[in-house]
Amino acid sequence: MTVFALASAKGSPGVSTVAAALAATWPAPVVLADVDPAGGDVLWRNRTVAGGPLDPDRGLLSLGAAVRRGVSETDLAEHLQQTATGADVLVGLTAPEQGGGLGGAWGQLPAVFRQHRTDVLADCGRLVPGTSSMPVLTGADAVVMVTRPDISGVAHLRERLRSLRQPLGLGSPGGTPVGVVVTTSYRDTRSPADLQQLLDADGLHVVVLGIAADDDKGAAVLAGERAGQFRRTLLGRSGLQLAQRLAAGIRTTDAAGGR
Repeated sequence: MTVFALASAKGSPGVSTVAAALAATWPAPVVLADVDPAGGDVLWRNRTVAGGPLDPDRGLLSLGAAVRRGVSETDLAEHLQQTATGADVLVGLTAPEQGGGLGGAWGQLPAVFRQHRTDVLADCGRLVPGTSSMPVLTGADAVVMVTRPDISGVAHLRERLRSLRQPLGLGSPGGTPVGVVVTTSYRDTRSPADLQQLLDADGLHVVVLGIAADDDKGAAVLAGERAGQFRRTLLGRSGLQLAQRLAAGIRTTDAAGGR
């Protein structure tokens, strides 16, 4: 199925929250895979169906060990855990030091994900030079960058996209489609269009998909820290719109600005 890699260029713009929101509103069954080399949040933010903690040893670490024995023998489903919300997740690393143990398995993950029966949302965390998750991003079917609309966030996004121009084939036939999600207030109606115009001027051939509402209440409901129906929150509603658009495919001629 389709592999979507989500990442940020700087700091903490909410990649893990956006990934979780997309998984919670995806229009079909989906896997949320935590492949952040710095250590992710899936393990800590979720509980099992029985209400207990997830198993830290069943996830990316066990999958990496299986991959080293041969991709053809690897079944992603064997390394997934179901959360109390019914979501299937691939638990990530608990510490950055564990990433080195995966070695060449990083490069095989997109192929394993693609063999699964559902779409996979892979949270790659922050992209820095030499990051272990880069093979997941460059091997994905589509990439989603998450940013805040402030000056530093946009500047880092532009630099990272420029560095990815060749690896992803931005603007080239057969290149990896790239979308951008802006984490901002639900009242912010200008930032997506303004950012699209800026990225177009740079010739970066990416699509600003829309906003993920900066919504503490929605994030708390999503994490199970507060009661409520997630899809009725501001974050849930914006996540649903993004999920529907992503599931339909990123088209570089379908920009947020109405091109």
